[in-house]
Amino acid sequence: MTDRKLSPADEFDKALTAHADEFGVRLGVEDRARLSVYYSLVLSWNPRLHLVAPCPPAEFATRHVLESLLAIPFLDEGARVLDVGSGAGLPIIPCLVLRPDIRATLYESSRKKSVFLGEALRRIGAHERASVHAERFQNNIAPEADFLTCRALERFTETLPELFEWSSSVETLLLFGGPGLREQIERLAPSLTTVRVPATERRSLFVVHRNPAPPN
Repeated sequence: MTDRKLSPADEFDKALTAHADEFGVRLGVEDRARLSVYYSLVLSWNPRLHLVAPCPPAEFATRHVLESLLAIPFLDEGARVLDVGSGAGLPIIPCLVLRPDIRATLYESSRKKSVFLGEALRRIGAHERASVHAERFQNNIAPEADFLTCRALERFTETLPELFEWSSSVETLLLFGGPGLREQIERLAPSLTTVRVPATERRSLFVVHRNPAPPN
């Protein structure tokens, strides 16, 4: 008797459960169910919109969803978040799943991807506390917010100075990337905390504080 082949959604859920501890993430049954709904939606839309590079379900669980959830411990209760270059909704949609207290404004220049984001927010039950702007962040005045998240922005390193200036009133930036992005951040920010992404050698979450607390 052969084992039943798992569906992509089952493989995704299995990987979430297996690797959550490595990322310091606690997932309830309802959290996993909503994340699986989100993953299935990405699978459905991806052939048309190229939201993410195609990858196995387990890789999507670790490389995209669990990595995104590394931001969770840094988001204060009731935080207002700007998510720039939202694309497939990473990192903000997984964060909205686990944190019903936060509110978010998503910026995505592609109108087609913005339609996907609106549907994803509706399907995970976060549409009343998140909004999508289908335009480049540079075309708006940044709304008031406590945090900014960004994981994949076109020409991220080159655009970073502009992003810093645009979000000058935001106290903390949560940025995902590699050594090149870190070098650029260090030129711009007075305080930086680096969180290495598990099972990778080059990717990190960079927690940027504009006004770090003075030492005791």
